[in-house]
Amino acid sequence: MTNDPIARWAINHGMYVMGVDTPRAFNASYLDHTLAGGIAERIQCPTLVCDAEEDIFFKGQPEQLYDHLTCPKTLMEFTTEEGAGAHCHPGAMRLSIARIYDWLDDTLAATA
Repeated sequence: MTNDPIARWAINHGMYVMGVDTPRAFNASYLDHTLAGGIAERIQCPTLVCDAEEDIFFKGQPEQLYDHLTCPKTLMEFTTEEGAGAHCHPGAMRLSIARIYDWLDDTLAATA
């Protein structure tokens, strides 16, 4: 954490989100949160899974979740070329939000 500002931010933010005081407690706390063991398959509502091409935090996890979903689902991929390839798409917030809202509009209109 001393030499890597990304790791420092991720761990500090994770400790804040999980309400714990140490990196060790953070690492232990997120192990309780999983969609494995058939939990993802129980999701019934339409689900949007977003993936960033160069996500350094969760590479491969969006596809794993998407593959386990049995509900109506969409995998929305964001690329580096369009400026949205990083985790949470900070280089193209307008693009990512517009695409996500378009998905919501289409999905909610279909269920109305």
